[in-house]
Amino acid sequence: MEYMALYAIDGNAVMAVLFVLGFLLTFLMIPLFKGMLTEGDIVRPNYKGDMIPVSMGIVFIPMLTINAILLASVVRSIENAAYIFIFVSAVFSMAFAGIMDDIIGNRNVSGLKGHFKSLFKGKLTTGGFKALFGGFIGILVSVFFSENLLELCLNTLVIALSTNLMNLMDLRPGRAIKVYLVIMIPMIITLTGFVKVLPFLLVPNVLAYFNEDLKARCMMGDAGSNVLGISIGILMVMGYTNDVKIAWLIFLVLIHILTEKYSLTKIIENNKVLNFIDRLGR
Repeated sequence: MEYMALYAIDGNAVMAVLFVLGFLLTFLMIPLFKGMLTEGDIVRPNYKGDMIPVSMGIVFIPMLTINAILLASVVRSIENAAYIFIFVSAVFSMAFAGIMDDIIGNRNVSGLKGHFKSLFKGKLTTGGFKALFGGFIGILVSVFFSENLLELCLNTLVIALSTNLMNLMDLRPGRAIKVYLVIMIPMIITLTGFVKVLPFLLVPNVLAYFNEDLKARCMMGDAGSNVLGISIGILMVMGYTNDVKIAWLIFLVLIHILTEKYSLTKIIENNKVLNFIDRLGR
């Protein structure tokens, strides 16, 4: 395969190693992180009212870091190493914003509209900070992949709204990760060149954690949903043409408008197919 020439060793072997290490070591870390969060009283009632650890999305980060180091050690060019650095730095940044929102966030304000309305009244919420911070991270990443102002705006919106998409989905156990995988699997199939390997820095970690979220034993929180969302946005910006990005942006805008007016959970519950998929595995 053409992308194999991008590595000092076989490209398929690189992805296999990243997947196995990411999955196994993240799986082993999960009890440690659950214990740490529980002992630190970083818990919150889930939709059933049970008190469970929140912000478990931080368990994605250790193997993301370790596998990024391994990947950087076998790439052949500084340009490809820069792709890794941009991807990992943006993910770290949004994980930080998510942890803030999980730990000190005010749940009296919700939705982008609500957070910006508070901001215009002179009150900064953690959700408002997260939205602004995510927007600036989107601009920073987009600068590297945009040839003009219009493309910069397109790429920034794709990253920012993709990040928030996972927040909209993370309202029931396993839902956000199911949506993430539905999006990510076609991306892994269709991405080309060096960008094709970047999902393997995160996807195996998420798969290792999936059952914990699905069984409502803990919540990944914004520390996790932000990470999933921004990874989708960055891969979209790095790996696809403007036509694809425009189509994706239209979908993102429509889903954000829909969720501002209607309850996504009620829409899913009223649709037999979506409700079956949503409840599958719980």
